[in-house]
Amino acid sequence: MGTRKKVHAFVRVKPTDDFAHEMIRYGDDKRSIDIHLKKDIRRGVVNNQQTDWSFKLDGVLHDASQDLVYETVAKDVVSQALNGYNGTIMCYGQTGAGKTYTMTGATENYKHRGILPRALQQVFRMIEERPTHAITVRVSYLEIYNESLFDLLSTLPYVGPSITPMTIVENPQGVFIKGLSVHLTSQEEDAFSLLFEGETNRIIASHTMSKNSSRSHCIFTIYLEAHSRTLSEEKYITSKINLVDLAGSERLGKSGSEGRVLKEATYINKSLSFLEQAIIALGDQKRDHIPFRQCKLTHALKDSLGGNCNMVLVTNIYGEAAQLEETLSSLRFASRMKLVTTEPAINEKYDAERMVKNLEKELALLKQELAIHDSLTNRTFVTYEPMDEIQIAEINSQVRRYLEGTLDEIDIINLRQIKEVFNQFRVVLSQQEQEVESTLRRKYTLIDRNDFAAISAIQKAGLVDVDGHLVGEPERQNFGLGVAPLSTKPGKKAKSKKTFKEPLSSLARKEGASSPVNGKDLDYVSTSKTQLVPSSKDGDVKDMLSRDRETSSIEPLPSDSPKEELRPIRPDTPPSKPVAFEEFKNERGSEINRIFKENKSILNERRKRASETTQRINAIKREIDVTKEALDFQKSLREKQGEYENKGLMIIDEEEFLLILKLKDLKKQYRSEYQDLRDLRAEIQYCQHLVDQCRHRLLMEFDIWYNESFVIPEDMQMALKPGGTIRPGMVPVNRIVSLGEDDQDKFSQLQQRVLPEGPDSISFYNAKVKTEQKHNYLKTMMGLQQAHRK
Repeated sequence: MGTRKKVHAFVRVKPTDDFAHEMIRYGDDKRSIDIHLKKDIRRGVVNNQQTDWSFKLDGVLHDASQDLVYETVAKDVVSQALNGYNGTIMCYGQTGAGKTYTMTGATENYKHRGILPRALQQVFRMIEERPTHAITVRVSYLEIYNESLFDLLSTLPYVGPSITPMTIVENPQGVFIKGLSVHLTSQEEDAFSLLFEGETNRIIASHTMSKNSSRSHCIFTIYLEAHSRTLSEEKYITSKINLVDLAGSERLGKSGSEGRVLKEATYINKSLSFLEQAIIALGDQKRDHIPFRQCKLTHALKDSLGGNCNMVLVTNIYGEAAQLEETLSSLRFASRMKLVTTEPAINEKYDAERMVKNLEKELALLKQELAIHDSLTNRTFVTYEPMDEIQIAEINSQVRRYLEGTLDEIDIINLRQIKEVFNQFRVVLSQQEQEVESTLRRKYTLIDRNDFAAISAIQKAGLVDVDGHLVGEPERQNFGLGVAPLSTKPGKKAKSKKTFKEPLSSLARKEGASSPVNGKDLDYVSTSKTQLVPSSKDGDVKDMLSRDRETSSIEPLPSDSPKEELRPIRPDTPPSKPVAFEEFKNERGSEINRIFKENKSILNERRKRASETTQRINAIKREIDVTKEALDFQKSLREKQGEYENKGLMIIDEEEFLLILKLKDLKKQYRSEYQDLRDLRAEIQYCQHLVDQCRHRLLMEFDIWYNESFVIPEDMQMALKPGGTIRPGMVPVNRIVSLGEDDQDKFSQLQQRVLPEGPDSISFYNAKVKTEQKHNYLKTMMGLQQAHRK
């Protein structure tokens, strides 16, 4: 067993604008907190009321960020859990003091996540840093509501509600909850999905102290199991981390609870009182009996309270003068918790499979010693080793020669050989049956006589008559009579569909040959320099770049004889910019708008292809993992049966060889698909640049057109003509119209803005989005069902 150590207790003060600086003071070492209370003068001159309290703790967290809280409180506990030590982190305090925020945090913001999601993230990060160990992670989520046990993950489709109520069971290994579902998680995103699923099922209520008050105690448990990949020892380590979010104690006079909330508050205060009694008993060394079974909370945490566990308590308090009595009560609980000692030790267990392997090695050594003994007693023909491939092949050859009649009898040496002879008889018989069946299938089409559907189909096709004979079956001739299929009739040729795509450059040449290019047309050409032209080969970014340079090199030429354009009558009141923008896109800006839409469609097509390529890469990766597992299984099976070498080369069976070839091909496909994905990402980046450039050009042209048409006075229009002193675009106006962006653009911009600041947040946000989509879908389906019933 390990050495005894005390429970670590920290205090976190909820930030407030009305902090009681005169009553609450912190020590210089940030490890103590002093409370000063003024005397009540209404009690008279003789007043023995205590006014000062001092509490020594392991740390005081005031105005501390979520990062600092986790580094101080939970990081060491989680890291030691991967070494085999159990850990428990508990949040205690008054209702509304910030316990749930400390433990879970705000799921809407990655930076404000609490201890629980950070612990999950640290566990998977440390697993990646330990390639020498095979570590499995499982999680469970328990809720204790009104002294009843509930599984917060029972809403998952593969779990379902339990028929029998959950109970707390004790055994020599510890305390566990019978009926609580435990879920295997291999990825960080899966663990976050389970966390968010449980959070949505928690029971909350609103009162004057808190809008979202937790009405139950919740215990999120992470189970770890680590096996060594390098050592052949049968021992392995297990551990678990209990993350406890207690419901807050509340005074009914302040919270104003009524009805169901009042009943919940009664159960909460009762269970917290029993918890404090258990803590007091644990801190008293003279006490023999600890009242763990007074309530479900203390019974479920029996292993954590004073047992084999690293225990940390976070006490959440208010910093306001109005809540000073509850603050004193919470600090007293933290002081009592520091008196409790635990005895953490590494949890070691034994792997039955590895024990069998070690016993097999020991058995092999004993067989070698027995063989030496037999050789000394002239019993050299007796063998105790399993048959190798050469011996099995020799027995198979003897069996075949015996069946052919070239061998009169088979020499028998021991019982192992007799069993192998019978086994080879069965192998030879099975091979002969397969050869006969394959020969029949090459010559004939075999149909089961009881398969009436197949027989009727053949009769309808005219291949078999009613008696079962082939139509046009030849009688000692080289040909037969029958109905030839349509595909073999002469004079019919298959028509191949061809698709012709004329490049845009050829169309431009045709139009240029028939009509001269004026200044207006060239201006349109200059505006289309951001247009994407689909290349003949997908992913050819170089061609698009060259075409972009060619089109950008064209400058608008002045017309030889410019004509005075007829302007429409200007309205007295300028139209709104949204209306004018729609008019601009249909008239003067139609060409730019068309190019923008084309570029946008090509960008969406590239994104779709990138998504499909990513799905193929993921599928290949999963197949690689499955193939690796099968190959490892074959290798372990070969190691159990014994490895054989021929001239220094390892001999493997055909199945393992095929798996190696398959793994090689899959890795080749993976590299090829990944290279395609990189090319597509480069194209997407270039296409996005062109779309943004085209959007900017469209808005700029609209701004100029709107000023010329509605803003600039008519007497100044002459100055805007070529050679004038004012150029279009010089009049400053605020841009109030922007192109509408779809959800895909918004999501892409969100990723570009958020992920560079926190690349580790991908799993967190993906799990959050999936959970919200699932619950929105369930709400929609329930609404449709109710509407259908009405």
